[in-house]
Amino acid sequence: MSTMDDYDSLKKLDHSYIWHPFTQMKDWCEEDPLIITEGRDCFIKDARGRWYLDGVSSIWVNVHGHRRAELDRAVREQLDRIAHTTMLGVSNDAAIKFAERLVKSVQRSLGPSLTKVFYSDNGSTAVEAALKMAYQYWVHKGVKGRTRFLSLENGYHGDTLGAVSVGGIDMFHEAFKPLLFESLHAPSPYCYRCKLTDSTPDKCGRECLKEMEKLLDKHAGEIAAVILEPMVQGAGGMIVFPPGYLGGVRELCTKHDVLLIADEVATGFGRTGRMFSCEHESVSPDILCLSKGITGGYLPLAATVTTDEVYGAFLGEYKELKTFFHGHSYTGNPLACAAGMASLDVFESDRTLEAMVPKTEMLAGWLKEAAALPHIGDARGLGLMAGVELVMDKATKEPYPWEERMGVRACMSAREGGVLIRPLGNVVIIMPPLAISLDNLEKMLEVIAGGIKSVTS
Repeated sequence: MSTMDDYDSLKKLDHSYIWHPFTQMKDWCEEDPLIITEGRDCFIKDARGRWYLDGVSSIWVNVHGHRRAELDRAVREQLDRIAHTTMLGVSNDAAIKFAERLVKSVQRSLGPSLTKVFYSDNGSTAVEAALKMAYQYWVHKGVKGRTRFLSLENGYHGDTLGAVSVGGIDMFHEAFKPLLFESLHAPSPYCYRCKLTDSTPDKCGRECLKEMEKLLDKHAGEIAAVILEPMVQGAGGMIVFPPGYLGGVRELCTKHDVLLIADEVATGFGRTGRMFSCEHESVSPDILCLSKGITGGYLPLAATVTTDEVYGAFLGEYKELKTFFHGHSYTGNPLACAAGMASLDVFESDRTLEAMVPKTEMLAGWLKEAAALPHIGDARGLGLMAGVELVMDKATKEPYPWEERMGVRACMSAREGGVLIRPLGNVVIIMPPLAISLDNLEKMLEVIAGGIKSVTS
C-alpha cells in the first residue's frame, strides 16, 4: 500500500471512530487531518512522510525529544519485569524508587518541606487529589468551614469537575457551570490587559495582591487553599507573572493561614528555566501538583507532593476513618515510574537546565523583536514557554474576532513551513522540547514569525 493509500485509510477510520479533544469535529471531518506516525529527536513525522519540528512538545509533555535511547531502554527493561501492579494495599519497587528521587529533586529546588508523594495519572487528577487533601486536612485538624478555594481568573487546572471548578477560563469552563462547586476568583496578573491599573507590571502585581487579600479577609475561615499555576498561566495564554507576585501570594497564604497549592503540571520539569517554577521566587507550596513532563513525555503519570504537616493530619486509628479515600487504577504505574527515573537521569547527564540558557536567551530576544510587529500586541515568555498575542489594533489592544481564527491561521501557516504549533485563541503558543538545538530553535522561530506576518499583513 502506498503512503497516500495508507493516509486515506487512516483518515477515513479517524473520521469514523474518533472524537478529538478541544476540537470542533464538524470542521475536523471536513479537513485533511495531520496524522502522526513517528518521532525522532525534536521532530515528528506524519502519515504522508513529512517531518515537522514539534513546537508544542506534543502538548507540553515532551522534554528530551522523541525516541530518547535512555528512556526507551528504561521502559523496555521494566516491561521485562512487570508492566503494572496496584498501589492499593501493596507497593512496587519502581514507584518507591521514583518517589524518593522525585522528592529529592523537588527539595533541591524548593527546600525540605515537601516530603510525601501521592501518585495519579494526569494533571487533572493531581489537582483533584490536592483539592481533596486540602479540604480534608482542615477537617482532620478540627477546623470547620474551610470548604472553599481561591483561584485566579484565566487559571486552568484540568478538565475533571473539581479542577474545572477552580478554573477561570470562561471559554473552557462556562458550559459546565451548573455542575461545579463554587470557588472564589482573584484577578489574574495579566499585565497586558490589567483590569486594575494602566501602570507598570510591578504595580499591576501589587494591585492584584491587594485584591487577593481583600478576598482572604472577606472570607476568613472559609478558604481551605489558594491554587495557582506559579509564574506562568499556561492555557490562559502564557500569562507571565510580574516580579514579586508569586512570593506575595505565598506571604498572603501564610499570613491568613491557608494552604498554597502550586499547580506545576505545565511549568514543572524545566519549562521555565528552573526545575520547578516556584524556585524563581524561592516559594515552597504546601501542595505541589506535577504531571506532563514528569516522564519526559513518554507515559501518563502524575504526582501530588505535600508536607509532613498535611500528611500527618491523615494519620490515625483505623476506626477514625482518617484515610485519604482517593485513588486510581494506574496509580504508581511501574512503566511510567521507570520512564520518570530515566528522565531525571537525563536531566543530570545532559545538564539540561544549563544547556537551556542560550535557548531561553534566543527566545527572549526573538520575543522582543516580535513585539514590534504591527499586529502583535504582546510577546511574553519565561524559559521555553512563550505566547504571542495577536491583535487587530495595536493601539487599542482590540483582539481579532474569534470567528477569524487568526491564531489557528498563523499556526497553519507555520505548519506549511514545517513547524507544528497550536494556538490558544489569538495567542500563538511556543513550547518546544527542552532538548531542541539552537539551530532548530532559530529555524522554528523564523517560521513562526513568517506565519504570523503572512496572515496579519
